[in-house]
Amino acid sequence: MADVLLASQTREEGRQVELKENATIVVLGASGDLAKKKTFPALFGLYRNNYLPKNSNIIGYARTKMDQEEFEKRVKSNIKTPTPDLEEKLKSFLGMCSYVSGAYDKDEGFQELNKKCEELEKKNGGEANRIFYMALPPNVFTPVAQGLKKNVYPEKGIARLIVEKPFGHDLESSRDLQKSLAPIWNEDEIFRIDHYLGKEMVKNLLILRFANAFLGATWNRHYISNVQITFKEPFGTEGRGGYFDEIGIIRDVMQNHLLQVLTILAMERPISFSPEDIRDEKVRVLRAIPPIDPKDVIIGQYTKSADGSKPGYLEDDTVPEGSNCATFAALTMFIKNERWDGVPFILKAGKALDQAKVEMRVQFNDVTSGMFKELPRNELVIRIQPDESVYLKMNSKLPGLSMLAATTELDLTYKRRFSDLAIPEAYEALLLDCFKGDHSNFVRDDELDASWKVFTPLLHYLEEHKEIKPDPYEYGSRGPANLDEFVASYGYKRYDMDYHWPQTEAQKSNL
Repeated sequence: MADVLLASQTREEGRQVELKENATIVVLGASGDLAKKKTFPALFGLYRNNYLPKNSNIIGYARTKMDQEEFEKRVKSNIKTPTPDLEEKLKSFLGMCSYVSGAYDKDEGFQELNKKCEELEKKNGGEANRIFYMALPPNVFTPVAQGLKKNVYPEKGIARLIVEKPFGHDLESSRDLQKSLAPIWNEDEIFRIDHYLGKEMVKNLLILRFANAFLGATWNRHYISNVQITFKEPFGTEGRGGYFDEIGIIRDVMQNHLLQVLTILAMERPISFSPEDIRDEKVRVLRAIPPIDPKDVIIGQYTKSADGSKPGYLEDDTVPEGSNCATFAALTMFIKNERWDGVPFILKAGKALDQAKVEMRVQFNDVTSGMFKELPRNELVIRIQPDESVYLKMNSKLPGLSMLAATTELDLTYKRRFSDLAIPEAYEALLLDCFKGDHSNFVRDDELDASWKVFTPLLHYLEEHKEIKPDPYEYGSRGPANLDEFVASYGYKRYDMDYHWPQTEAQKSNL
C-alpha cells in the first residue's frame, strides 16, 4: 500500500553499540512457556560462559502473582546443571534475577517495573541500559510496547526491544503492527527474533557460500536443477491443536523459518558483513519472488497412526470439528532474477511425520550424456538439525577391477569433525547478537513486509476456498501420498533408494 511508510525508508543507520556492562534485561511474559523453556536457559547459557554484560540484572515481568521463591523455581525448571560447578553458577545466576507482577495494559505495573530497574541500576552507578524481551502473545505486543516506552524507557542509556514471532497474521495485520510500533520505537531499537537465524548451520551459510570458490562458481541456474528446504517434526499438536488451528503449518514454519533460510541460500554476495548489507540482499531476494500460485501447493492433515497408538489431528479435543487446517504443506516458489530464473525452490514442512529433520538439499543438473547413462545427480545437503552436517553426494569409481560408478559423499559431520566444540543454542546466539547491537540475524521491517507479500495471497485463497480439503496422511508417515509426485514434477530426481548417508559417531582421540 502506497500510504504505508516503513520505518526503514526514513531511518538513519544507527551506530552499532555493544553492551559490555550495566545492562538490565527485562523478560516480559516471564511466567510463560517460552520464557521458561528458551529465554531463561539461554540467558543462563550466556552467563555461565561469561557472555552476559558485566553487572547485569534480570527482571521478570508478568501478570501472574508469585514470590521470589516461586519465580526462581520457574527460572531454573528447564536449566540443566549436571556438575557441582554449574549448580553453583546457577545459584549465582538466580541472585541476579528478580520479579515484578503487573498488568500489560496499565501504567501502574510498568511504573513498578521502572522503580525496580532504577533500584538495581543505582548499584551500578545509575547507568540505564535496558533490553526488553517480549516473550508474549502478539495480541499484547502493542500495549506492552507503548507501556514500556511511556514508563520504563531510560532517559539516558540504550534501549532495545526484542519481539518474538508471529509478526502479524498476514500482510495487513503485519503492517498494522509495524505502524503501532513505529511511532514509539525506532527501527534500530527493534530486534525481531526468528530463532532459525540463530542456528549454527544457518549462520554458517554465509561462510559456506561466499568463502568457497567452487560453490560460488556453480551457485546458479546453469548448474542447479532444484532446491528443497525441508522441516519435519515427528509429533503432532499434542493437545495444543486449538492454538495451532488458528495458525497452520504455513504461517507457523514456512512464512518465517524456511523463507529466512531460502533468502540466505539464494541472496547475492553482500558488500560486507554489516547488518544492513546482509539484510539488503535478503530483501532483494524476497522482492524477486512472485506471490505463490495455489497450483504450486499441496496441503495435508495427519490422521491416526497405522497402529492406532497416535491420534489424528481431528481427534485432538481442542481442534474445531471438521477443521481444514494444514498440518503439512509443500509449495514451490520461483525467484525471478538472473541467477535463479527457472529454478524451483521447494519448501516442505509438516507435523507428525516419520522423523525429526531440518535440511537444505541442492540438486545439481545431470552430467553430459555419452560416457555415462543415468548417473545420479550431485547433491549438496546441509543438515540444520539434528546431527549438524554438510555433505556432498558425488559419483566415484567402485573399488575393484570394474569401471562401475557408485554414489558416495564428501562428509563434514560436526559431531565428529568438531567434537571438542559445543554448538550454542539458537537463542543464546541471538541474545548475544542483541547485546552487541548486531541486527544481521534479525528481521527488518521491509524484509517482513516483502515476506508477507509472497504468502498472503495464498493464505487468503486457502481460507476463502473451504472446499479445498487437505490430503490425509498417517501419523508417522513421510506425508501425503502424492508428495513424491509433486516434488518430481519440478525436476527433482530421486536415485537414493539404495543410498544411505552414514551417520558416523564421534570418536574420541587417543592423542
